[in-house]
Amino acid sequence: MTIRVWVDGERVDDKPAISALDHGVTVGDGVFETCKVQDGRVFARTRHHDRLDRSLAGLGLPAADRAFLDEGIKAVLAESTGLARLRYTVTGGVGPLGSERGTSGLTYVVMATEIERPAPTTRVVTVPWPRNERSAVAGLKTTSYAENVVALARAREAGATEALMPNTRGELCEGTGSNVFVVYGGQVLTPPLDSGALAGVTRSLVIQWGRAAGLSVVETMLPMSLLKTCDEVFITSSTRDVQPVSAVDDRELGAPGPITSQIAEVFERAAAADEDPAP
Repeated sequence: MTIRVWVDGERVDDKPAISALDHGVTVGDGVFETCKVQDGRVFARTRHHDRLDRSLAGLGLPAADRAFLDEGIKAVLAESTGLARLRYTVTGGVGPLGSERGTSGLTYVVMATEIERPAPTTRVVTVPWPRNERSAVAGLKTTSYAENVVALARAREAGATEALMPNTRGELCEGTGSNVFVVYGGQVLTPPLDSGALAGVTRSLVIQWGRAAGLSVVETMLPMSLLKTCDEVFITSSTRDVQPVSAVDDRELGAPGPITSQIAEVFERAAAADEDPAP
């Protein structure tokens, strides 16, 4: 795997480039975005930039320099062909060894690599570790991902590609790197953002475009037990798009189901027509 890397104005690839004292390294004080790229074109760039700034504001950091970020994006996508993953990270910069921040300014990191297309369906598992919907960083896309690493490792051990988590109230919340939707009684249901779930870019477009296509897409509190009785399940993310779920834990599902297939077609058609859909 070749990963192209740009840090603070310089294309560095595999050269050392980040200070050991960077707050993103020492305490996970940073935010990031992951985007889908097709033949060098970034999908939903404005929405991703907007969410990055919301996450930065949630950490008490200044808004990102978008022109500078776009310079880095251009640098790592110069040789990009086919389907690729773009990740860009902004940290609090060099600081003390504790949680207090320094005054050196933000650190910018942009990376890209080609990826395979996601499988037509996937298996998921549920894990017992809850998202804290009352956390100071609830709904922010921060670099503090250790909880997700542990949960995803559990999923991989079980032969799945994603782990679904409850929140502290026992409600269905989200995956480690995806949002979750269920189909029940002909409706498409997904947890609301006050469940603690991340405001996924693909999630918001599925809701918007699904409703515009005449489908009933509802944000509502969902008990974890609904995963045992619902008709269909799918997960969404920037690199998965709409991915049907074929099994939740030991429960097999016919996937893709008819409504999931319809949602996936609606999303694919709308995304092809608009590379940077307005927020």
